[in-house]
Amino acid sequence: MSGKFAAVPVDKDTKIIFQAEASLGAYSVLYQKWHWDGITAESIIFDSNDVVNLTDIEVENEVRTSPLLKEDSKVTVSRSESGFVFVNFNFSN
Repeated sequence: MSGKFAAVPVDKDTKIIFQAEASLGAYSVLYQKWHWDGITAESIIFDSNDVVNLTDIEVENEVRTSPLLKEDSKVTVSRSESGFVFVNFNFSN
Protein backbone atom coordinates (compact mmCIF):
# COMPACT_ATOMS: atom_id res chain seq x y z
CA MET A 1 0.00 0.00 0.00
CA SER A 2 1.19 3.49 -0.74
CA GLY A 3 1.47 6.07 1.99
CA LYS A 4 -1.93 7.46 1.04
CA PHE A 5 -3.79 4.24 1.92
CA ALA A 6 -1.38 2.63 4.39
CA ALA A 7 -3.51 3.66 7.37
CA VAL A 8 -6.90 2.39 6.13
CA PRO A 9 -8.43 0.67 9.16
CA VAL A 10 -9.73 -2.90 8.97
CA ASP A 11 -12.06 -4.36 11.61
CA LYS A 12 -10.43 -7.37 13.28
CA ASP A 13 -13.26 -9.67 12.17
CA THR A 14 -13.09 -8.57 8.51
CA LYS A 15 -11.17 -10.69 6.02
CA ILE A 16 -9.80 -8.74 3.06
CA ILE A 17 -10.10 -11.05 0.04
CA PHE A 18 -8.45 -8.68 -2.43
CA GLN A 19 -7.31 -5.07 -2.52
CA ALA A 20 -5.62 -2.80 -5.02
CA GLU A 21 -4.96 0.87 -5.50
CA ALA A 22 -6.70 2.27 -8.56
CA SER A 23 -8.03 5.41 -10.16
CA LEU A 24 -11.68 6.34 -10.40
CA GLY A 25 -12.17 9.40 -12.54
CA ALA A 26 -9.83 12.04 -11.13
CA TYR A 27 -9.42 10.23 -7.80
CA SER A 28 -6.87 7.81 -6.41
CA VAL A 29 -8.80 5.13 -4.52
CA LEU A 30 -8.33 1.84 -2.75
CA TYR A 31 -10.55 -1.00 -3.96
CA GLN A 32 -11.28 -3.84 -1.52
CA LYS A 33 -13.33 -7.03 -1.68
CA TRP A 34 -14.04 -8.32 1.83
CA HIS A 35 -15.97 -10.78 3.95
CA TRP A 36 -17.46 -10.04 7.38
CA ASP A 37 -20.11 -11.82 9.46
CA GLY A 38 -21.41 -13.91 6.55
CA ILE A 39 -21.49 -10.96 4.15
CA THR A 40 -19.22 -10.48 1.16
CA ALA A 41 -19.05 -7.01 -0.35
CA GLU A 42 -16.77 -4.52 -2.06
CA SER A 43 -15.55 -1.06 -1.15
CA ILE A 44 -14.04 1.89 -2.90
CA ILE A 45 -12.17 3.98 -0.37
CA PHE A 46 -11.29 7.64 -0.88
CA ASP A 47 -8.90 9.82 1.08
CA SER A 48 -11.23 12.24 2.90
CA ASN A 49 -9.15 15.22 1.81
CA ASP A 50 -9.79 14.37 -1.85
CA VAL A 51 -13.59 14.46 -1.50
CA VAL A 52 -14.02 17.00 1.30
CA ASN A 53 -16.06 19.26 -1.00
CA LEU A 54 -18.37 16.46 -2.22
CA THR A 55 -21.61 15.41 -0.56
CA ASP A 56 -22.23 11.73 0.19
CA ILE A 57 -24.57 11.59 -2.84
CA GLU A 58 -21.85 13.04 -5.08
CA VAL A 59 -19.34 10.48 -3.77
CA GLU A 60 -21.88 7.69 -4.37
CA ASN A 61 -22.54 8.95 -7.90
CA GLU A 62 -18.81 8.91 -8.61
CA VAL A 63 -18.65 5.25 -7.54
CA ARG A 64 -21.73 4.43 -9.62
CA THR A 65 -19.65 5.29 -12.72
CA SER A 66 -17.48 2.24 -11.99
CA PRO A 67 -18.15 -0.94 -13.97
CA LEU A 68 -17.55 -2.87 -10.72
CA LEU A 69 -20.87 -1.74 -9.27
CA LYS A 70 -23.87 -3.91 -10.10
CA GLU A 71 -26.71 -1.78 -11.43
CA ASP A 72 -29.15 -2.69 -8.64
CA SER A 73 -26.60 -2.66 -5.82
CA LYS A 74 -27.35 -1.01 -2.52
CA VAL A 75 -24.62 1.51 -1.63
CA THR A 76 -23.54 2.79 1.76
CA VAL A 77 -21.26 5.77 2.31
CA SER A 78 -19.45 6.38 5.58
CA ARG A 79 -16.94 9.04 6.51
CA SER A 80 -14.46 7.72 9.03
CA GLU A 81 -12.59 9.74 11.62
CA SER A 82 -9.52 7.87 10.37
CA GLY A 83 -9.45 10.15 7.31
CA PHE A 84 -11.17 7.93 4.75
CA VAL A 85 -14.53 7.74 3.02
CA PHE A 86 -15.82 4.19 2.53
CA VAL A 87 -18.33 3.39 -0.21
CA ASN A 88 -19.58 -0.18 0.16
CA PHE A 89 -21.53 -2.06 -2.51
CA ASN A 90 -22.35 -5.44 -4.12
CA PHE A 91 -23.43 -7.02 -0.84
CA SER A 92 -24.11 -10.76 -0.88
CA ASN A 93 -24.66 -13.46 1.74
